[in-house]
Amino acid sequence: MTDPPDPFTALGLTPGPDLTDEQVRAAWRAIATATHPDRADGGNPSRYATASAAFQVLRTPWGRSEAYADLTARNLINFRHRVLPPPAPAARVTISPWRALLLVPARIRHGRPGRLALRILAAAVLTLLVLRSGAPTPPVAGLLAGIATWLILTSRGDLAPPPGR
Repeated sequence: MTDPPDPFTALGLTPGPDLTDEQVRAAWRAIATATHPDRADGGNPSRYATASAAFQVLRTPWGRSEAYADLTARNLINFRHRVLPPPAPAARVTISPWRALLLVPARIRHGRPGRLALRILAAAVLTLLVLRSGAPTPPVAGLLAGIATWLILTSRGDLAPPPGR
């Protein structure tokens, strides 16, 4: 996919949204006079078409500001992709599962222990309600698995991040 041509360059203008209507019109007239296909020498139809398309874009203040914004955004993207080196991968600290288990109390203490305690309390109350409901075994097992899954997945947000993250 190629970028659309720069309308400012097509008319020989300095890019900017502060150009006046008369500056744009004068630039287009100069190019149109020199390149029009009806000239005796045949002109330059492709250059004339490019200049006419650029004039259509830049003929209003709104069009000039939009074209300038597009040009600025395109230059920023090109700068990021062509000049800057790719970011270095983040160094990851790997710890053993046993070390991770030993860090759980510290992660609780430095995280949100109050919210974690409320989650555990809610899970315990729900578990007691399910066990006291007198429902048959398959629904009870499903509900208990759902409660445990909810507790595990939501409590991770209440722990402090592990080392290296």
